[in-house]
Amino acid sequence: MARMDRLFQSAWQPLTPRGVARFADASAGRLWLVQFVFALLAAGVMTWFVRTAWFPTVRAAIERLPAAGEIRAGQLYWESDTPQRLAEGHFLSIAVDLTHSGELRGPAHVQVEFGRGSLDLCTLFGCVSLPYPVDVVFGLNRTEAGPWWGAWWPAILAAVFSGTAVGLMIAWAALATVYCVPAWLIGFAANRSLTLRGAWRLCGAAQMPGALSFSLALAVYALGFLDPVRLGVAFAAHWVVGWVYVGASPLLRNRVPEATTGNPFAGGDASGGPARAAGNPFRSGRS
Repeated sequence: MARMDRLFQSAWQPLTPRGVARFADASAGRLWLVQFVFALLAAGVMTWFVRTAWFPTVRAAIERLPAAGEIRAGQLYWESDTPQRLAEGHFLSIAVDLTHSGELRGPAHVQVEFGRGSLDLCTLFGCVSLPYPVDVVFGLNRTEAGPWWGAWWPAILAAVFSGTAVGLMIAWAALATVYCVPAWLIGFAANRSLTLRGAWRLCGAAQMPGALSFSLALAVYALGFLDPVRLGVAFAAHWVVGWVYVGASPLLRNRVPEATTGNPFAGGDASGGPARAAGNPFRSGRS
């Protein structure tokens, strides 16, 4: 029973404000281990989303590429019809429009459009134009793009998974560094037992509930139950969740005990009470 009590009093879950508060006393290794588990979960959701939502459209677009076409010296050399939509799904659309006329914009959440000198990436929030690199030659045709995709798609998924996990670990460490001073000041003002290092570990753990909530929102979006606007709201909300935990968890730390020392100039004892009567050391006999 005592062992179970010690388990629940130690830092083992960052999903409640009190659980986050306990990470102030945990080691950095314990925090990094818990963060690593959450980072793997988020990376897994992101990788699953990319594979199920985007990759089928990419494969379909490659199958509809012409026999000739390439990107060379910063320009797209295209001999087939244009504008032309290569593939379109619920989440992703891929088209070729050499002049970026805008004729092929559809309802897909993300639209990739190959132009003569740039690639346009369009979402609900607008378009970004990315010029082609001048020192890269890429065959935008079935003969070359098909084998390239077949060889590299596992590596792309591995890069998505590892990049997401490593990026989250770095981001959480940076956010903890930014948030630790305000969290420490909250604990100091509330007379709570919290050091600056403890505040850094607490703030690192405080990012986990928000990360978990957005991972769940991304999974629901991948299943088609959220639109991009609601996904954006969920992304903004996951920051707010982190701020709430950063502000609330320091208040759940133990109070610093107040000092109870007596007045050293008082005539009483150390506790501040009246002095006890003492015998006369110069008087002989019994008192």
